Amino acid sequence: MATSALPRLAGGQRSDWLAVADALLTAAQRHASPGRGRIVFPGEEGGYGAAVDGLEGFARVFLLAGFRIAGARGQGVDDLIAFFTAGVRTGVDPEAPDRWVRMDEHAQAKVEAASLALALDLTRDWIWDALDARTRERVIAYLAPVVGDETYPQTNWVWFRIVVETFLRSVGGPWSASDIAADLARHDSFARADGWMSDGEERAYDHYVGWALHVYPVLWPRMTGAEALAGDRAAADVALLDRFLVDAVRLVGADGSPLLQGRSLIYRFAAAAPFWAGVIAEVPSTGAGRLRHAAGAIVDHFVSHGAPGVDGVLTLGWHGEWRALAQSYSGPGSPYWAVKGLMGIALPADHPVWAAPDEPLPVVEVDDLRAVAAAGWIVSGTRADGIVRVINHGTDKARPGARSADSPLYARIGYSTATAPLLDELAWTDPLEQAVALVDASGRATHRTALVPLGAHVVDGVGVAASTSDVHTVDAVPTAHRHGAGLTGSVNHVGRVTVRSLVRGAWEVRIVSVDDLAPGIDVDTLRVRVGGWPIAGADPAHSTDTGAAEVRSHGRVSGIRALTPDATSRVIVRRHASPLGEVAVVPVLTWDAQVGRPFVALVSLSGDTTADTRDAAFEIEGDEPVAVVTWPDGRCTRTPLTDSGASRWAHRHSRARTGAPYAIAKEQHV
Repeated sequence: MATSALPRLAGGQRSDWLAVADALLTAAQRHASPGRGRIVFPGEEGGYGAAVDGLEGFARVFLLAGFRIAGARGQGVDDLIAFFTAGVRTGVDPEAPDRWVRMDEHAQAKVEAASLALALDLTRDWIWDALDARTRERVIAYLAPVVGDETYPQTNWVWFRIVVETFLRSVGGPWSASDIAADLARHDSFARADGWMSDGEERAYDHYVGWALHVYPVLWPRMTGAEALAGDRAAADVALLDRFLVDAVRLVGADGSPLLQGRSLIYRFAAAAPFWAGVIAEVPSTGAGRLRHAAGAIVDHFVSHGAPGVDGVLTLGWHGEWRALAQSYSGPGSPYWAVKGLMGIALPADHPVWAAPDEPLPVVEVDDLRAVAAAGWIVSGTRADGIVRVINHGTDKARPGARSADSPLYARIGYSTATAPLLDELAWTDPLEQAVALVDASGRATHRTALVPLGAHVVDGVGVAASTSDVHTVDAVPTAHRHGAGLTGSVNHVGRVTVRSLVRGAWEVRIVSVDDLAPGIDVDTLRVRVGGWPIAGADPAHSTDTGAAEVRSHGRVSGIRALTPDATSRVIVRRHASPLGEVAVVPVLTWDAQVGRPFVALVSLSGDTTADTRDAAFEIEGDEPVAVVTWPDGRCTRTPLTDSGASRWAHRHSRARTGAPYAIAKEQHV
């Protein structure tokens, strides 16, 4: 079935979900090895080699088959059962040329082993129970090296060992109670405020929070024999998931796009997985009809934009193929973790979710403004254009105190469901879009990782978030291994910069202060650069005026306006830098740097129909400063700025204290 013929799932029936799953399964089976032990999709070999690619392809597609077989209760899926039974038998045959890569041969096998174990558990009655004794022994021997293995990264990987050992225990294989206890304790250590979790000790808030750290605690207790291991923790895990989903369902755009932020975006509609986890866990705060709709909208977004392709295969990319979006280790089978987003097909036809009344995405109904305190995010969704934006002052995929180059996937100030961070080579060394940097005479820009979060909250209808950073330049060390974090290298401290964001609807007032400079740094050699939202397309239209710049493409408008004087405006055009279009354009403002002076910009992202060109103005009042903002819609807000950086402004700038506004007249803007 070609992509264009696939049904839409938001508001659809269970049969529509099965049609999408069956199309993926059918296309995948065409790329199986002769013994069916590997599925090798077309495309360039991944960073870990063809053998790992083949295991990855099989294991991830087998997980989808497991959902399909379990949901059908083994009825009418005989071909699937036969195919994957043969694949398991071949995979553990040490003499088979298409056997599975072992864990002692490559660590990626530890990841794929979890999908194998989950799928074998889901299909126990139809595949495991039908295997001959020798094959069962070989499966146990293949999985057994996880026991006592202390080399698992202390991230979402702990769940891979938990899942495999739980399956081993259920089939009479080796397992370790202490391993499982240690891994559960490590998982619990990832918990942060309001149901959010960080994927490890770094400030890594991304889709792994949902598709891994909240999904496995729902699937695992339902594995055979796991209830005895889970004890009384299920209620707490479900409560965390329930609270997380209150935020997560508001991170999906009206067009079904998930947030373009964080690593492994090639997994695409795996972003739907936590919504199905909520259905399975029967969370109380978000209705099953809304969770099902959200999951379907995400899958629909990719199907309607050509993923999978006409051959039914998921490629390395976002909509179409775009290899730069992948991590260095990714291979042609990697995108198939997307199948987690189809997890709902494991629920049989008589499950209540299929009869639940459909409920639309929140952004379709109302504007939304909220703080995600754990991640340091202000989330703003606007009904008029369906865009969800995140203003980021707490996530950089780094440990506190670390110094590295900024990751474009994590450390930018803004992410949205309508834009993508630039991801060409320059993006990893020169923070531009949705960034604040000090730029020297040679054009070299500073980085802000690791930032110091100063909080995120909503006050009187305005989202307020801030962070401060010891900004620095980085002589990056070349590396072939990129897992999403910023590049490391020799670091040179330049100064301290504090950034505050005031957010309403499509607008952010971004307030920048150069608090101090390192000894020997001449302020006269520096400029403050503030980059806006990147717009990508075939050829985005753009324009500049005094203190303002704007970019338009495909119903999206990115604008930036100076609200303090003496700014220079420009747009920067980059090719082959975005998965959303051939050409990406970023509106940019720069000022001559000064220590202590506030540099203020109005940064906006909207749909064509919601663009507003009325005046905006900004001023600071009082010794305990208050930001007074007149927004483009005419509303005036007063927001306290209480951290020490803001206080320094108030003492240094009598203009702000006397109430004279920093404003740019309407006629100066595009």
